[in-house]
Amino acid sequence: MAAPSFLGWDFSTQQLKVIAIDEHLRVIYEDNVNFDKDLPEFKTQGGAHVHGDRLTVTSPVLMWVKALDMILEKMKSSGFNFSQVRALSGAGQQHGSVYWKKGSIQILKNASPKLPLHQALKACFAISDSPIWMDSSTASQCSALENAVGGAQRLANITGSRAYERFTGNQIAKIYNQNPEVYAQTERISLVSSFAASLFLGAYAPIDYSDGSGMNLLQIWDKSWSASCLDACAPELVEKLGNPVPSHSVLGSISPYYIQRYGFSPDCKIVAFTGDNPASLAGMRLEEGDIAISLGTSDTLFLWIQEPTPALEGHILCNPVDSQTYMALLCFKNGSLMRERIRNECASGSWDEFSKALSSTVAGNNGNLGFYFDVMEITPEAVGVHRFNSDNQKVLNFPKEVEIRALIEGQFMAKRIHAEKLGYKVMPQTRILATGGASHNKKILQVLSDVFSAPVYTIDTANSACLGSAYRAIHALSSTSEKIRGA
Repeated sequence: MAAPSFLGWDFSTQQLKVIAIDEHLRVIYEDNVNFDKDLPEFKTQGGAHVHGDRLTVTSPVLMWVKALDMILEKMKSSGFNFSQVRALSGAGQQHGSVYWKKGSIQILKNASPKLPLHQALKACFAISDSPIWMDSSTASQCSALENAVGGAQRLANITGSRAYERFTGNQIAKIYNQNPEVYAQTERISLVSSFAASLFLGAYAPIDYSDGSGMNLLQIWDKSWSASCLDACAPELVEKLGNPVPSHSVLGSISPYYIQRYGFSPDCKIVAFTGDNPASLAGMRLEEGDIAISLGTSDTLFLWIQEPTPALEGHILCNPVDSQTYMALLCFKNGSLMRERIRNECASGSWDEFSKALSSTVAGNNGNLGFYFDVMEITPEAVGVHRFNSDNQKVLNFPKEVEIRALIEGQFMAKRIHAEKLGYKVMPQTRILATGGASHNKKILQVLSDVFSAPVYTIDTANSACLGSAYRAIHALSSTSEKIRGA
């Protein structure tokens, strides 16, 4: 008899990915559909449409549905055994939203297995192009939301983040303000994650706590919608959103559509989908006290936190693996491009020279410290290069090797300080999991280890959201089985 398998999906910005794993967490199948290349009829660039104002950014909803049709047909042609899939879960790019038209639930529920899903659902969406995380057109809605609840910090205390233009509540408010008739036609608003889960469930899937934390609408402490935030965004929103659920919820069995068209087992379970960042936390197998740090064009920190303290910088989300705890996200815009500029200026463009300079200076840089922001930083909001000597006096320049260490120590010290502001504590068992371009440089990683007083490991996160979704499918199914056995 064929071994059971579990599927993890990732509806990301540029592609749809799938991974199948067995019970031992080994990858047994993977595939993807690239939106620009494989679905050119939607005319996207990087999976999105940037509108004329350069602020509005959307993606076609039916492109995501058609990508799912394509990848399932590819799996079928390859001989993939759908009947052995015990459970599936998935991730979606965070903050994006989908607007289901009144009556769509019946079409979704009764989709004919003779038709590809994108044909069956072509009249189901009140808005054909979904606002996504790259959108920054809702500044006025952000101000209105913060004012309505008593300020930016108060909003962060309720929802885990101050108002951000990409966050879903502000996008919903814009649609209600600009297209009230479209809003009135909408019976359900999904996140990209819960929309994708709905496709498999054949019914509207609820929003999970973790992805729901990226909307400026969910009270992260008691995991329910904030009435004051909903009221500030649009009327009748609680009915359109439905009740949020724990991220490990088993939502039900797969829709008959997939049983008849692809041969899935009627017993295949759908586990709540979540956002791509929370799913990555699961994929990297983070535990309490751990930090994952992506050292790329921008630097991103993922933290597992027990008792968070929301701040004006960074985001607190409900943890997708343990709903009693939290995760934090911090993004720093001046990442690898900043490191490369200093490498070019101070190390003749050579990473070897850069590493030698780091080795030639001592930890702490004899009290010399620098802040390097070529572009306006997010965390904190600051720009420019600021150097301070050991007497805490501002200076115009450093010797080259001091400059290099000041840059790297300054970047990592900022990360630790901002993480601790959000409630993070370095623990005896803390591990730092590093990924991205700069994680290949051992001398840079040594500084990271020194600053956090913790060991650093490098990991490959190319498919972390996808893998995390497959892991979550197993985790939710085993948790449910244990509850049944214990009942």
